[in-house]
Amino acid sequence: MSHSNNDHNDNHGSHGSIKQYVTGLILSIILTIIPFGMVMMMDDPGVGVIWAIFGFAIAQVFVQLYFFLHLDGSKEQSWNVMALLFTLVIVAIVVGGSMWIMVELNQNMMPI
Repeated sequence: MSHSNNDHNDNHGSHGSIKQYVTGLILSIILTIIPFGMVMMMDDPGVGVIWAIFGFAIAQVFVQLYFFLHLDGSKEQSWNVMALLFTLVIVAIVVGGSMWIMVELNQNMMPI
């Protein structure tokens, strides 16, 4: 059985180019420096800064998923996207359930 050169190239179709990796790296650095600068420049960062950092973190996740893990809406990536969504649901259940249990225990175990 011989493999043609075309078969070998098809296996690497989902890999990104150097330009895509450099773009992802630059965006990741920017999305890291801005929140860091926001915190370092303020004497007393408020709730707005925390929400801004949360927003930059979400943007960072999407940059990582798109530019480095190559997850997008294409048909080839549909199973990977479904696996990611399933993982996010499980993590949300575990984290949300843990927080709920801790809040309930805190309220029910406090002396009156």
